[in-house]
Amino acid sequence: MLKKLPHTSAEEIRRQLADRIIGGGLKPGSVLDESQLATEFSVSRTPIREALKQLAASGLVQQKPHSRTIVAKPDTQALTGMFELMAHLEALCAELCAERMSAAERHALEDLHARMSGVVSGGDRLAYIRLNEMFHNAIYQGSHNSYLEDVTRQTRQRLQPFRRAQFSTLGRLARSHAEHGQVVEAILRGGRSEAAEFMRAHISLVEDAWNEFASG
Repeated sequence: MLKKLPHTSAEEIRRQLADRIIGGGLKPGSVLDESQLATEFSVSRTPIREALKQLAASGLVQQKPHSRTIVAKPDTQALTGMFELMAHLEALCAELCAERMSAAERHALEDLHARMSGVVSGGDRLAYIRLNEMFHNAIYQGSHNSYLEDVTRQTRQRLQPFRRAQFSTLGRLARSHAEHGQVVEAILRGGRSEAAEFMRAHISLVEDAWNEFASG
């Protein structure tokens, strides 16, 4: 049975359902009934509908007008396309960060990266996932391009279930942190092309880790 949380948000519901779908708890073809989910999460049907809409954007469920929501198998080609776009968007953000980040923003990014080192040493996957999101958000904000930031966040939201899942692969936390380190160093020294190159490579490796997880 799904975990009930007080005042559960659509994002929390989406995350729990995504984890269950990717983890195999909800098989392709399973029906997700809005009323049943609303009862299990102790919420109205409004956040349930929003969560299912977000899952549909990620390709984890299929929604048809006047029909129930069905758990879907992630489409490999669509995921490849999303990761490809994500790599370009985040690379551009990192490139702009190397030029536009203020001294305070650079210092905050460096501090966050150092904080994540302790989490990696402790093997705390969930804590790393939270800090990882903060890390990437800092890169988006540091681009100082609000439209680019919005588009990148929207694309990331679609890929978030898969980006979360890839941290379950052996040794991924340490590798992810090392990849971040290359990006941070490039940004701190103002290396635009290097920051973009390292970030693009990082997202490519995230995709590889997801594929490893999915085939395991």
